[in-house]
Amino acid sequence: MRYHVVTLGCDKNTVDSERYVAELAAHGASQARSAEEAELIVINTCGFIDAAKQESIDAILEAARLKTTGACRMVAAVGCMVQRHKAELLEALPEVDLFLGTTETDRLIAEVESRGLLSDAPMLVHPGVRLYTGELPHVRYLKISEGCDHGCAFCAIPLMRGRHRSFGLDDLVREAQLLEAQGAREVNLVAQDLAHYGRDVRDGNALPELLRALLDGTDIPWFRLLYIYSAGLTDAMLDLMAREPRIVPYLDIPMQHAADTVLARMRRPERRATQLARIGKLRDRIPGVAIRSTVIVGFPGETDAEFGALLEFLDEIQLERVGAFTYSPQEGTRAFDMPDDVPDEVKRDRLEQVQELHRSITADRYGAMLGREVPAIVDRPATAESPAQARTQAQADDIDGVTWLDVDAAPGSIVSVRLDDVVDDYDFRATVVRTLDQPRAPAAPRRQPLPMAGVAGTAAFGRPFGA
Repeated sequence: MRYHVVTLGCDKNTVDSERYVAELAAHGASQARSAEEAELIVINTCGFIDAAKQESIDAILEAARLKTTGACRMVAAVGCMVQRHKAELLEALPEVDLFLGTTETDRLIAEVESRGLLSDAPMLVHPGVRLYTGELPHVRYLKISEGCDHGCAFCAIPLMRGRHRSFGLDDLVREAQLLEAQGAREVNLVAQDLAHYGRDVRDGNALPELLRALLDGTDIPWFRLLYIYSAGLTDAMLDLMAREPRIVPYLDIPMQHAADTVLARMRRPERRATQLARIGKLRDRIPGVAIRSTVIVGFPGETDAEFGALLEFLDEIQLERVGAFTYSPQEGTRAFDMPDDVPDEVKRDRLEQVQELHRSITADRYGAMLGREVPAIVDRPATAESPAQARTQAQADDIDGVTWLDVDAAPGSIVSVRLDDVVDDYDFRATVVRTLDQPRAPAAPRRQPLPMAGVAGTAAFGRPFGA
């Protein structure tokens, strides 16, 4: 059987999709060259905001169309949007063969087998095994926990992913070793809040202990931290980042707003003053740290003055990058019952103002880096149409722009580059000064081998909501 997987939404979904692919491959399935040639199409959906839901619906409808015009015999929609809206989807999309929410994805293989598309073969892989199907095998994601305990008024993630559950430290080290054996050179740690790691288990292992174990257990040159609340950046965490060159000096810290009145309505734990103080502390303790954040405009009740406070804050704090979104009400959240009283056209105008302001801030901050020599990881070789493409430590995969190189280099290489120019506000043009580290041939995973499914100690990767 040939399969095709479409992954929408965040990097945590990317990890989930890689596990689905590993399971399918373990049962004898092969990846189709295109969606048109696939007999099974799996859509891993996102339900975070309305735009993401619409993208998921469009992808599902396109897959269903291929049941008529392509080779498709089965369409399966899985993941976050299904978890939230399964009943409505079942009624609205009868052409879809299977809907599985985030609590049901362990049923995917059995459901595919029951339709005669897979042989009834045992799964032969550890639940941490993942197969990469993208373009950059040297850039991988390691999900260290599932779910969220934060009670943000606008966010439906706890309703889709459940309460926070940390995965086992030893399991995560073994999974990182497997990623390294598959060629990983940059591993991005992801969770709803990385700083919550270990809080539910209370075994003495928090995020610093996990990072030290990953550093000791692998030779992966870059570890990057994505999505961490500033309150969880303890002195131990800052000290580790400051002294450990393999932990990239980069943090993705969601702030969402800066007006205290809006933050209170959002049920966010920070306030403007604490955000300023913590960002200042980060910059003092970790030289050269790059900070990215996200903000929401048009939250219920957001006044012109409150929006102005957000713009003033962003202008004052001068982050490297900011992603902005317009608020959309999500059923089941606390904010859903608030009147959505900011007109759509006002939301769009405010979004454009934030984006334009931060485009200039990013361009200025990048401009201040010109002439410096910094490390960069090569992502793509040169082609007839474009030079080789890399990223500095200040540029996370897929969201922070790229660095164009003056010479070709092998993907996965870490090079020292001199930053020569800022291109289109978000990208660099750079000269390669020397090579710092080159990828080696993949080796067998270090230390103890990965256990097989069903062996004690592997349950952490599939713990249900209530566990």
